Amino acid sequence: MTTTTVHDRIETLVSNNDIVLFMKGTPMFPQCGFSSQAVAILERLGVGFESVDVLADPEIRAGVKEYSEWPTVPQLYVKGEFVGGSDIMMEMYQAGELTAMIEAAGISRQPS
Repeated sequence: MTTTTVHDRIETLVSNNDIVLFMKGTPMFPQCGFSSQAVAILERLGVGFESVDVLADPEIRAGVKEYSEWPTVPQLYVKGEFVGGSDIMMEMYQAGELTAMIEAAGISRQPS
């Protein structure tokens, strides 16, 4: 598969879903602490999200880093915009900025 095709696959995922989390593992079984933290933040916010297990697809794992120009996973996208990794997510969540971003994007929430 070519890089362009991987780029197109990532673009489609990011464009077709309000919230996308590229992560190691799945929301039910995260495979690293950072991915686990990212899932926990999204669950606390009460938002639905599409998750992509980069461990199951090495092309996506490498391609998403090129796509975002960000060297690590997890990576969060909201309405097509790259937000950051778990550290940035935590900072934004604690400051109320992630909640504000999601609400401003018109994404429905079911806070727990």
